[in-house]
Amino acid sequence: MIHQKVKEAINHYSEELTALRRKLHSEPELSWQEENTTKFVCAYLENLGITYHRTEPTGVIAEIKGGKPGKTVALRGDMDALSVQQLNKDLSYASKEDGKMHACGHDAHTAMLLIAAKALNEVKDELPGNVRLIFQPAEEVAEGAKALVEQGAVEGVDNVFGIHIWSQMPTHKVSCSPGPSFASADLFTVTFTGRGGHGAMPQDCIDAAIVASAFVMNVQPVISRTIDPQQPAVLTVGKMTVGTRFNVIAENAVIEGTVRCFDPSTRDHIEKQLTHYAEQVAGIYGAKAKVEYTRGTQAVINDEYSANLVQKVAAEAFGEEVVYDEKPTMGGEDFSFYLDEVPGSFALVGCGNPEKDTEWAHHHGRFNIDEDALATGAELYAQYAWAYLNE
Repeated sequence: MIHQKVKEAINHYSEELTALRRKLHSEPELSWQEENTTKFVCAYLENLGITYHRTEPTGVIAEIKGGKPGKTVALRGDMDALSVQQLNKDLSYASKEDGKMHACGHDAHTAMLLIAAKALNEVKDELPGNVRLIFQPAEEVAEGAKALVEQGAVEGVDNVFGIHIWSQMPTHKVSCSPGPSFASADLFTVTFTGRGGHGAMPQDCIDAAIVASAFVMNVQPVISRTIDPQQPAVLTVGKMTVGTRFNVIAENAVIEGTVRCFDPSTRDHIEKQLTHYAEQVAGIYGAKAKVEYTRGTQAVINDEYSANLVQKVAAEAFGEEVVYDEKPTMGGEDFSFYLDEVPGSFALVGCGNPEKDTEWAHHHGRFNIDEDALATGAELYAQYAWAYLNE
């Protein structure tokens, strides 16, 4: 199942892999602004002789044509950074862009996929099928995968595989269990409209601040008392905007939050309950409520066959001890849009190492990775493609 030449190539290119990651880390670009990253990926692929085309407005889809007929497997790596100020500025490869940082590891994903492509390209004549390479923009705004699917990213693809570097797991560990991995991630906005007035005359008003506060303080029973407790779900109110002045009773209040879960029927239920609850709370006070519920990413549900193959590949490539069972996360991932189209799986590769200060949470200003994990990720990409095409 494991291709020895691929393993040797990844090891041989390990220093280049680290250099690629550091270059990308120092030059972060936000979602839909990955122009220089896109150009860099295109130039790298062109130098390898791998055919590619740019997607719009950013991103790259490439393909390694195997020497023998067979299936097509897609490998996805995302490219965008975050609006986060880098705090560990002592790093030699710290971000050069103020207020922008690769605080989630997408720089590592891009570098790992480039080196995996380089290794696979060296054995392309042996490949019984094709390897699609998806360098995706705008994962952090949950728009890139959907846009690339619409631009043909998985047309003719039989299976899709992605990796996320994971600081919450020890370096080199690989987790890819069948079933739920990442939750669906939705956004809701509730606007309450009351009747404003002078702060000294509350009897003439309907205080939107009171209405919104009642909603925030009491909305959690939507989760704790209306859904099956064996179906995990999270409802978080993250923002509340109300009022204009200390002595003016607020006429309007706007609340923003997110809903995370794994089960589609639970998702439908929470959406309906949120609207019902907001309207009822508003009604108690004589106010009005408007609910906008926006569906973001789907839940990432790993295909059983594909996830089991990842575990087999990881065990054979790195030893059985690397296979790790990381519990599902309520984080969102737009890799789900590929899985809506074709079967596949999404693996986590550990990069957490307390001795190297790489256990900070994703999206934190001190986030960093143990770069020893890069070769694990690059080889897992390449060996999975080889194994799948030879199954």
